[in-house]
Amino acid sequence: MLSREKTKQALLIGLVAWVSACGPKQEQPPMQNAPVSVDFHEIRPSEAQVEKKYPGSIEGSVNVDIKAQVSGYLDEIYVREGEYVPKGKPLFRIKGDVFQEQVNNADAALKAALAAEESARIELEKMRPLVQGKVMSPVQLQTVESNYASAKAQVAQAKAALGSSQINAAFSLIKAPVSGYIGRIPNRIGNLVTPADAAPLTTLSEINNVFVYFSLSESDFISFMKDRQTDEGLNTVELIMADGTTYAQKGRVEIASGNIERATGSIPLKAVFPNPDKVLRSGGTGKVVLRRTLSDALTVPLASVKDIQDRYFVYALGDSNKVTMRPIEVSGRAKNHYIIKSGLKEGDRIALNRIDVLTEGMPVEPGKAGVAATVAK
Repeated sequence: MLSREKTKQALLIGLVAWVSACGPKQEQPPMQNAPVSVDFHEIRPSEAQVEKKYPGSIEGSVNVDIKAQVSGYLDEIYVREGEYVPKGKPLFRIKGDVFQEQVNNADAALKAALAAEESARIELEKMRPLVQGKVMSPVQLQTVESNYASAKAQVAQAKAALGSSQINAAFSLIKAPVSGYIGRIPNRIGNLVTPADAAPLTTLSEINNVFVYFSLSESDFISFMKDRQTDEGLNTVELIMADGTTYAQKGRVEIASGNIERATGSIPLKAVFPNPDKVLRSGGTGKVVLRRTLSDALTVPLASVKDIQDRYFVYALGDSNKVTMRPIEVSGRAKNHYIIKSGLKEGDRIALNRIDVLTEGMPVEPGKAGVAATVAK
């Protein structure tokens, strides 16, 4: 009897529990996320300096290939690689015995021609009185005069031959045509050198001033030519050397070609740099830095911009403290700022931080507002 009573109690408890579980549930209020605290700045026009870098190659203001003008065996080398030489200093000597013999031969031929000329002159002087006395005919006088003219021409020819042989003999001693630094010397004493050799005996570079050649695209060149008329700073450039440091001297931009190269669509320019310490050498490389100053540019920090598949977006503060995602176009970069081309206007407030967690329409708690009116340099 007691067992039966316990069973009834258990069934009753289970029924109450089942009814409670199946009964209507009381609605719970939805969870509300607290707004994210975000700092914003207000867009204001400011002065910005746009910087662009272009790879360049360095050349001396004068680069000379030293080549042999006559054939022969290299007899002397008077300089060392890397040495600075003044204009006119002897560099090489080609064995010149054969050229000296040519000079001697031409000198002897000149003396023979002078003797023949003198003989023809004497013959002419003898003939003239005889013709005047009608002892000899005028035709014979004309023949003697022609012989004398021929003898004079042979003297002139012999003088030219002597001069040519002397020039060739002088070519055997090769002198520096300009002052500068000696390059590599591939030949050694005893090598046969000729004017047809592809490789020069050496190169000579004058580097008191150096040229740094670089190229601009057609669109960059057009902008450069327009901007340099109002911005004198574009005519002065800097050079970043191969070790990453900035060269101490400023350079001056010049046009290196009058035509745009069809194959590349670019035009070469050169920057002329003084080189008093001879730090820059021909054959080196560097980066030419062009800077353009904008007086009323709208800029945003790089950290405020989200880059999605080469498109740029920022979060702007809208109504009810909600952010909207805006696409922007940039026209350049000034240090740690982007130069805005379109998409923003003066007075817009842009998120400075937390852009990785922001989404379209998300409510935020604006932090202390700043004004982007600093100079981006």
